[in-house]
Amino acid sequence: ININHPMMLTSRNSSSHPVSFILLGIPGLENSQFGVAFPFCAMYVVALVGNITLLHVIRTDPTLHEPMYLFLAMLAITDLVLSISTQPKMLAIFWFHDHEIEYHACLIQLFFIHAFSSVESGLLMAMALDRYVAVCSPLHHSSILTPSVVGKLGGGVMMRGLLWVSPFCFLVSRMPFCPSRIIPQSYCEHMAVLKLVCADTRVNRAYGLFVAFSVVGFDIIVISVSYVIILRTVLGLPSGKARLKAFGTCASHICVILALYIPALFTFLTHRFGHHVPRVVHVMFAILYLLVPPMFNPIIYGVRTKQIRDRVIQGCCRKDSQLKA
Repeated sequence: ININHPMMLTSRNSSSHPVSFILLGIPGLENSQFGVAFPFCAMYVVALVGNITLLHVIRTDPTLHEPMYLFLAMLAITDLVLSISTQPKMLAIFWFHDHEIEYHACLIQLFFIHAFSSVESGLLMAMALDRYVAVCSPLHHSSILTPSVVGKLGGGVMMRGLLWVSPFCFLVSRMPFCPSRIIPQSYCEHMAVLKLVCADTRVNRAYGLFVAFSVVGFDIIVISVSYVIILRTVLGLPSGKARLKAFGTCASHICVILALYIPALFTFLTHRFGHHVPRVVHVMFAILYLLVPPMFNPIIYGVRTKQIRDRVIQGCCRKDSQLKA
């Protein structure tokens, strides 16, 4: 062992931060990671193409400049940031055995993951409010959710994510680290990095719980209350066709909510309480938490939203006719 290696030098002094960390990838599947990376890569490509297409269609079609589609565009941007900040490094680990990540790069990745996960949760809450107004007060929808209000809601959830998560990086950067630099998963996140700290982390953990409950907890409460009121309003409609149509406007949003919160809650609970959950199961769910929503969101909205579906089909047909010409 070369004791003059930079990592060895920093490990002598636990009061300084390390030069880098080692991301293992998927513990227990080291011999299968090369093959596992191909479906992950396919999901990454679908997420990039789907969200970029969604943004292009919404930007170029004036009929889609409505609250629902404006929130959807914000969601697509958030999904792109989450995908780009995690998936390239993950694929480099699986395919090229590039396990090392620089200390500050790790903190930046940690910040982007938690900040934009918070933004995504906030946007789903804002979209639930949009569905509430659209179903319960359809005649006043455009006057209540004006472009200015939509912009303020989007800016509010963005600022909340940035301000709430920034202390994570500040608190971690001031902590002494143990000699071990191994993170047994595919990306840097708060709890995994915190386990490498050689100090009392109760303040960090308490703040993490505060952020989790004040962001996800608050958003889930608002979403739940909105849908309880929506359900009561829809069941009160006299026509079965009208009830089905009203439910149809919310179906895409409900699917997206489930795709985000189910793996997110599983990952959070196993970090805190799931000591008997196999590490490989925990890591796979943590990966799916970052992979599935960015891929799933443009698919479900593109398929279920007629305006977007028609524009995509028209664009494909136009390109096909140009190639034939």
